[in-house]
Amino acid sequence: MTHGATALQPFVMDTAFWTATTIFLLAYALIISEKIHKTIIAIFGAGLMLVLKILHQHEAFYIEEFGVDWNVIFLLISMMVIINLMRPTGVFEYLAIKSAKWGKGEPFRIMAIFAVVTAVLSAFMDNVTTVLLITPVTLLIADALEVDPIPYLISCALSSNIGGTATLIGDPPNIMIASKAQLNFMDFIYHLTPVVVVIMVFYIFAIKLIWGKKLKTREELKRRIMAMDEKEAIKDLVMLKKSLFVLAVVLTGFVFHGVLHFQPATIALFGAGLLLLLSKIHEPHHILAEVEWPTIFFFMGLFIIVGGVVKVGLIKWMSIQVLDLTQGNMFATSMVVMWFSAFASAIVDNIPYVATMNPLVIDMARHLWPNLSGIQLLQHPDLMPLWWSLALGACLGGNGSAIGASANVIVVGMSEKAGNKISFIKFMLYGMPIMIMSVVISTAYVWLRYYLMRI
Repeated sequence: MTHGATALQPFVMDTAFWTATTIFLLAYALIISEKIHKTIIAIFGAGLMLVLKILHQHEAFYIEEFGVDWNVIFLLISMMVIINLMRPTGVFEYLAIKSAKWGKGEPFRIMAIFAVVTAVLSAFMDNVTTVLLITPVTLLIADALEVDPIPYLISCALSSNIGGTATLIGDPPNIMIASKAQLNFMDFIYHLTPVVVVIMVFYIFAIKLIWGKKLKTREELKRRIMAMDEKEAIKDLVMLKKSLFVLAVVLTGFVFHGVLHFQPATIALFGAGLLLLLSKIHEPHHILAEVEWPTIFFFMGLFIIVGGVVKVGLIKWMSIQVLDLTQGNMFATSMVVMWFSAFASAIVDNIPYVATMNPLVIDMARHLWPNLSGIQLLQHPDLMPLWWSLALGACLGGNGSAIGASANVIVVGMSEKAGNKISFIKFMLYGMPIMIMSVVISTAYVWLRYYLMRI
């Protein structure tokens, strides 16, 4: 199999390759060890990549393939501003009480309701926006029930990544794959939503097994919650109406962003600016100060570190080894791509990973069907299962570690700010088995739907 036509830069295992790989591995090891705060490691690692000229400053700040993804950064900052403006209205307390009453005050039943709600919202918004909205509510419920919030928060992060896999707009890798393969919104619904529904059913059983018996609360707390009047939680009805109007505009923009030709960050930034204007606050300092700046800078540093190993060819080299293993057998290639994508996405952010894999998949298609081009090549019936395997592996693989998906980083950051530290190892102990279960189900689904039916 030849890879000469790939769109990525050729690479050589030179000094830059080994230097970038060493920085990446050391940064990752230090993040796992938690001896130094992950944001400090990310910023220093990014600085090293620039000082040692693995990446030039222009590449780190202006070239999306190698540097900071400003779409993600400004989406996060803007949604955090909107949520900080909404918080004093009491809407999160209202939702917490309503959800707790709906679950009859039973800790696990509330967790299951939240998991399903988070997954559904993540499918139609992006999963980062969903966890930014759900995490404050989750913390309030855990506080009211006097239970450990960490299982609820981890469950929220995991279910957001599962739900986000179901649609084109739920997770950034799907948007990237859709763009390369010229797929539309309904293609993702038809091919990915069925398996995501199955995974969610197994996921509810899995979290019941993991946390069901541990989540206990006292009967008087259940009775107190059932006696609460959620309407009393609303402190500022006028501001709440303004917030809900702006949020509805933003979420509608997210759903139709492809038609509107706006990036999600543009829509979110407009929403944040509009709500700041409507709030009539004289001094926005306290609203901006409450943005999760350590999380934002962690993302920026991580983007640059990963960009360094993308530029020198580490991820490309790994991907080519994987594709060469299968020697053109499409079923074997689909399986290897799915599993490799899952574990790779648990280690590096799935956005640069998919950016690397997309041209390699297209290059392989050109090698297999040299007489085809355009949509006939990109959507060849034998190639389609490979696109879906890449999407499933990259999106579901994010659950494997605390830095595997943007949603995980947000949840861990917000939890730490609230005084509930989720260690890297703790997240992985829960996330990795869920990830493996999800990919096993996806493997069976791809085999049954795209290969067994043809035999």
